[in-house]
Amino acid sequence: MLYFRIVSATSRSMKLIIQIPCFNEAATLPTTLRELPRAIEGIDVIETLIIDDGSTDDTAAVAQALGVTHIIRLPRNQGLARAFAAGLDSSLRAGADIIVNTDADNQYQAGDIPALIAPILAGRAELVIGDRGVKTMGEFSPLKRWLQGLGSWVVSQASEFDVPDAASGFRAISRLAAFRLLVLSDYSYTLETLIQAGARHMAVVFVPVRTNPATRPSRLMRSLPHYLGQSAATITRAYTMYRPFKVFTTLGGTLVAAGVLIGLRYLVFFFGRVPGHLQSVVLAAILVIVGFQVALFGVIADLIAFNRKILEEVLLRLRVIESTESPVHSRSSDS
Repeated sequence: MLYFRIVSATSRSMKLIIQIPCFNEAATLPTTLRELPRAIEGIDVIETLIIDDGSTDDTAAVAQALGVTHIIRLPRNQGLARAFAAGLDSSLRAGADIIVNTDADNQYQAGDIPALIAPILAGRAELVIGDRGVKTMGEFSPLKRWLQGLGSWVVSQASEFDVPDAASGFRAISRLAAFRLLVLSDYSYTLETLIQAGARHMAVVFVPVRTNPATRPSRLMRSLPHYLGQSAATITRAYTMYRPFKVFTTLGGTLVAAGVLIGLRYLVFFFGRVPGHLQSVVLAAILVIVGFQVALFGVIADLIAFNRKILEEVLLRLRVIESTESPVHSRSSDS
């Protein structure tokens, strides 16, 4: 019934909303908006949405002067993840069938948007990610290319599908997929949403995209240790949340195995009539007991995860109802 409502609401015409999270982007926004496509085959309506994440410059005024369809102004700077989530919510309430997210600094070439949404229009994908080819990008240092590749491999293991470019923010999202995505991180949405997509068995496609020369340093990567720490925390939290049984049983099994090995070592010494080593018995017992407890936590967490899935389905239906009953009509609003 829910699927029927979404399809029937969008079958009259196909609307694309291009959302752009912004924080002090008054200087770069005109170029980014100027290069956006005005017409795409298969799309009847193209609208733009700016999420002003508490900017202290004239970002909102510039957006309004340039004819942006929807402007959402957050009362204070809340970070890229919160701005992205606010954009999804507003785009859905504005009736978007497909949402494209791009950066305000014109990092991605807007001419690739038709290729980005093509798999969704063809019914082959719910989420499409622009693959920048980070392993061969000349503007990245060798260390950054290696780290990007490592990060994509880690996310591939967590999401359980091949991820060539985990950090890409250039992505297209179908209406149903946007309803199902929940951004809980305060740092970045890119990694968490990929792990969610894998856990929910969404159809995800990566398409090659082009990039423009950098106009400013990345605001997410304040320093290498900060970026690595935040990314690792996001991946660990998301993976543990959506695959708790695997996480806890793997950890518990490792502890039990270590305890058994230490116990076998003690038996070798015992039957070999080598005195002492009672500490090994104590350590082995502790590891085995703790390992079983951790595995038990995995079972409990998995049961909790089932309840969370039920709540997510309820939330999905509420979001659909809210989006149909509270459409966004104004060009500028506060959130």
